[in-house]
Amino acid sequence: MPIPKELSLTPEQLDELMLSTWNMRIATIGPGTRINLTPLWFGWAGGKIYTFCRGQKVENLRRNPTCTILVDRNERFPELQGAMFQGTARVLEDAAAEAADPHLEEVRWQMGRKYAGGHGEPAEPRRNESTARGRNWRWVVFTPEKVVTWDNFKLAALRRERQTGT
Repeated sequence: MPIPKELSLTPEQLDELMLSTWNMRIATIGPGTRINLTPLWFGWAGGKIYTFCRGQKVENLRRNPTCTILVDRNERFPELQGAMFQGTARVLEDAAAEAADPHLEEVRWQMGRKYAGGHGEPAEPRRNESTARGRNWRWVVFTPEKVVTWDNFKLAALRRERQTGT
């Protein structure tokens, strides 16, 4: 059953969710048909999701760029807000690919502010200096093809509307 459009996040609410929430979860297709589901820190710019990651996720995305990302917050049903993105990811394989991306520099600063102090270091915002290294440490850029959002705070108003017929 599709989510009623009245429960969807507005574009401004989606931006706020994406810029303030710390963790996303990315589902990639692993070897065979196994799904690899992993939490990651992320950035949001130009309607795309950026993450710096390593390991099996990168290998999976090189083999099959199709993936799903979930960003949500709150735990109680009436307070759930989130967005599910289905689309494809592109692994930025080297410094030249990183430099050519039109939004990566913005994301580096955004993530440097968002996660300042997140690893126990001083909480002063600074540029995220991560760059391609080794075999599997890479920036990944995800381009959504389908987005589904929900804001369960809107449920009460929707119920009242349906009950009164207005």
